[in-house]
Amino acid sequence: MKKYQSILLAACAFSLVACEPEFENEVSNEIYHGGEVNLSRYVALGNSLTSGYMDGTMFRSGQQYSFPNLLAKQFAVVGGGEFTQPSFSDDVNNLGGLTLMGQQAAATRLILNMTTSGPENLQGTPTIEISNLQAKAYHNMGVPGAKSFHLLAAGYGNLANVPVGKANPYFVRHATTPNATILADAMSLEPTFFTNWIGSNDVLAYALSGGTGVNQAGNIDPTTYGGNDITDPQVFAATYNAIINTLTSQGAKGVVATVPYVTSIPHFTTVPYNPLTTEALGGEATIDQLNAQLLGVLKQILSALGESDRINLFSKTEGNSLLVKDESLTDLSQQITAVASQNPQLAPLAPILGQLYGQARHATKDDLFVLSTSSVIGTTSNSPIFEMVPSPYKELLSKVGVTFPLEDQYVLIPSEQKEIKEATDAFNDIIWAAARSKNLAIADMNLIMRYLTNGIRLTDGQYYTADYFKGTENMNKVLFSLDGVHPNPRGYAFVANEIVKVINEHYKAHLPMLVPGNYPGVTIKGSN
Repeated sequence: MKKYQSILLAACAFSLVACEPEFENEVSNEIYHGGEVNLSRYVALGNSLTSGYMDGTMFRSGQQYSFPNLLAKQFAVVGGGEFTQPSFSDDVNNLGGLTLMGQQAAATRLILNMTTSGPENLQGTPTIEISNLQAKAYHNMGVPGAKSFHLLAAGYGNLANVPVGKANPYFVRHATTPNATILADAMSLEPTFFTNWIGSNDVLAYALSGGTGVNQAGNIDPTTYGGNDITDPQVFAATYNAIINTLTSQGAKGVVATVPYVTSIPHFTTVPYNPLTTEALGGEATIDQLNAQLLGVLKQILSALGESDRINLFSKTEGNSLLVKDESLTDLSQQITAVASQNPQLAPLAPILGQLYGQARHATKDDLFVLSTSSVIGTTSNSPIFEMVPSPYKELLSKVGVTFPLEDQYVLIPSEQKEIKEATDAFNDIIWAAARSKNLAIADMNLIMRYLTNGIRLTDGQYYTADYFKGTENMNKVLFSLDGVHPNPRGYAFVANEIVKVINEHYKAHLPMLVPGNYPGVTIKGSN
C-alpha cells in the first residue's frame, strides 16, 4: 500500500516562482476613492482565515499575506490608516508552530519537499512562545481556532487557562488583559470600518474531526461544548448579533462574510473514495487472496443477514472502495460472530470478524475523507484487537482502509455531511439577516467557494480551481495552502479582491483590485 501513498504524494510535486505583490497599474488617490466609507481605522475580526494562517500554522512570512493586511494596502491608496497585526518577530527561523514554557505545543508549517515529493512539517523547533505576552490590541484580530462565541468570552486570552483548554494560545499572546475579550480589544481601536468573517469554525471543527464531535443543536450553553462540536443556531444568532451591534455602535460600516460549505474545500475532496487500484493493492494475486479469504466470506455472511450490499469483491480493472466504519449502520457484530461460529474454518476468528465488520461497509461516492487519510491507507493497524490473533490472520485483517475499517475520524458519512450543511445554512441565514438589518456589505464566500470548486477565471486572466496540488499541471491554478483548508497567499489575494468588489458596489467606492497571480503559492524546498 506504500505504492498508493507514494503516488498521491508524488502528485503534489511542483515548482513555483514567487514574486512581490504589485498593482496591475500605477494607482493614486486621484483615480481611486473610498466612496461612502471612512477607512482611516480598519479592524478585522475572525478566525484563522482572517489571521493569515496557512500551511497548518501561523508563521512570520506567511502572516503578511492575510487578506486584511492586503486590504489595508488597498485602503491606504484612499487614505486608509495604520494597520497592525500580532507580532511574530519571535518566529526567528520562520518555522511557525508554538511552544508553551519551552515545550512544543503546535507543529511547524507544512512545506513541499521536492526530495520526497510530498508535504511535510518543516524540521526544527518552534520559537513562538505563547507566554511572551504582547498585551496589545491589533487591527487584525483574527484568532486561529476561534468560534463565534469565543469573540465574547472573557478568559479566552488568559495564559493560565491554556493547559486546561479554556484559552486560545494565539489570543493569549496579545490579549490586553487576561480577561479581555477579542471583541472588546477590537473595539478599543475605535474602528471606522471593519470586516467580520466568523463562523466557519462553528462547523469546520466538526468536519475536520470526521464528525466525531456532537451537533449541539438545542443546547444553548456553549460552555458545555467540546472543541469539535457544531454550535447551536440560537447561540450563533445571539452571539453574531451582539458582535454586529457592537461593531456598528459607533457608526462604523463594514463587510461581513458568509460561511462556506466546508465540505467543498480540498481537505475533504482530495482523497477519493476508491483509490485501491490493482497496483496499489499489490497485484492481481493479492486481489484473488482478499476476495477468496475475506471479502467473499464476509459477503456470504452478510447476505445471510440481508445486508450483502455492505461489502463488495475487489475488481482488477477499476478502482476499489475504501473500507470504513459507519456508526449509522445497524451493528451486526453479534450476528456476524454467530454465523461465522458455525463454520469450522472461521470459528476461531468469529469474535474478531464480528468486532471488525459489525458496522463496516465499502465507501461510496457520497462519502468524504479528510486529507490525513492518505497517510494511513494500507498501513498496519496496531489495534489491541489483534493481540491474540495469529500472525497470518493479523496480516490479512490489519490493513487500514483495505481490510481494517477506517475509523470515524477519517470519513464524513452522508448523515454527517447533512448536519454540516444544515448548520451552515442556518448560520448564513443569520449572517444575511444581521447584515441587512445594519445595511452592511456582504461577501458571500459560500457562493464564491461554490463557483471556485468548478473553476473560475479571475482578473489576472488565470483560471483557478479549489483543487489540491497535482503537480506542474495545476501549480498556477491552486489557491489553497498545503493544509487543504486555508488559502495560500494567492488565495488570500483572491479573498481580498472579493471584499474589494462588494465595498465598491455597496459603498459606491472605487478601490484598486489585486492581481492574484503576482502573489506566491506553496513553499517548496529541495530537502527538509
